[in-house]
Amino acid sequence: MRKRVLSDVDNKIREGIKSFPTSPGLYFMKDSAGTVLYIGKAKNLRLRAASYFQPSADIVSSRGPKIVEMLTKVATVDYLETTDEVEAVLQEARLIKDIRPPYNSDLTDDKTFPYLEITMQEDFPGVYITRSPGEKSRLFGPFANVGDLRGALVVLQKLFKFRTCRLDIQESDENRRFFRPCILHSIKQCTAPCADKTNKADYRKTIRDLVSFLQSKRSVVLRQWKKQMDDSAGRLDYEKASVYRDRIRLIENLDKRGSVDKDVQPEVFAVEPKDALEKLQKILDSPTPIRVIEGFDIAHIAGAETVGSLVRFIDGRPFKAGYRRYKIKTVEGVDDYACLKEVLLRRYRYAAKGEELWPDLVLVDGGIGQLHAAEDAFKELKVSPPKLASIAKKEEIIYIAGCDKPLILPATSPVKKLFQYVRDEAHRFAQHYHHILRRKKTLGED
Repeated sequence: MRKRVLSDVDNKIREGIKSFPTSPGLYFMKDSAGTVLYIGKAKNLRLRAASYFQPSADIVSSRGPKIVEMLTKVATVDYLETTDEVEAVLQEARLIKDIRPPYNSDLTDDKTFPYLEITMQEDFPGVYITRSPGEKSRLFGPFANVGDLRGALVVLQKLFKFRTCRLDIQESDENRRFFRPCILHSIKQCTAPCADKTNKADYRKTIRDLVSFLQSKRSVVLRQWKKQMDDSAGRLDYEKASVYRDRIRLIENLDKRGSVDKDVQPEVFAVEPKDALEKLQKILDSPTPIRVIEGFDIAHIAGAETVGSLVRFIDGRPFKAGYRRYKIKTVEGVDDYACLKEVLLRRYRYAAKGEELWPDLVLVDGGIGQLHAAEDAFKELKVSPPKLASIAKKEEIIYIAGCDKPLILPATSPVKKLFQYVRDEAHRFAQHYHHILRRKKTLGED
């Protein structure tokens, strides 16, 4: 066993960790410049963070040489408390994808957490576990444990008898009555709308009951199962008691999920970019394809902790290595235009000197005022900007520099969807960083 020799910095960090809470959360290993080197999750923040700095710890054996190397660079350790372990898991994955710390090897790809999807747009909605949900589906999740979710789906299907097949079932199809249902109908786990064994009204009521069940505390069913479990155990029927025990655990674990709105996974909702990029090239009258798009947004609360975000898309897909965050340095109070101008000046100062390539399109979040602020930034840089546009949130109107009239596209337009995707990702990235700064100053500024 190779014991670790602690430096003065390590001992100072150990003292600081003594003030950490014992609740779940994330810890951040940072170097002397404030850059996050590593993000980890913990059931007990104090114990987990302290384990790296114990004199008796054999870090090489327990965590590997890469972590040993990292610890030589660590100057401070910060934490972010979460409400529970599930939030810690989801926040860890999101922050690692966004920040991309050099010593986190896992979770840096586009792997996502699954949802429970109910296809409400169909006559007879199906219920599925998915990582690529449809646009009009009702979603629950994301779920941190896909194994528990699969087990819960089986239990839910026994209760509500919904379909999990991918058949295209329409109420108007009269041939349904000749269709032979699958074995799930025979074992009473599906009402078989495929074979006209139930009508649309009754089936959709079942789905509404399922949605209510997922949104509620499910206390009635759980109390009933707990009584049946106790009764079975009292009769020494431990096998049946264990069945009820497992059902209870799986249903209770349905609460161990994130929120569709709060725990956003933009990788899940990506649009198909090929058609959008071809149409965008025509709209912008560009002689070359639009390959690189950079989107910007500003976030603050009453002027406090104002931050800017840059997201980069290549060929219509997010390029996470190109994401940047900017803590506003020169603007005081609430002035989104000045903040946006500062971020653009800082981002493109090297491109203006010919030391860096320009994107094909710069897209800012906002209306005509934000577009003019962006134009002012490029005037100050004394360069002709690349294609420049903005998209407003409420009206979803697109403004393009050099065009007299705004561009109003239908909701189904692939160009509009791509612009919304870039805008929403810039907004999410700015807001996420902003809220992290407000909850705990854990991330180094750019």
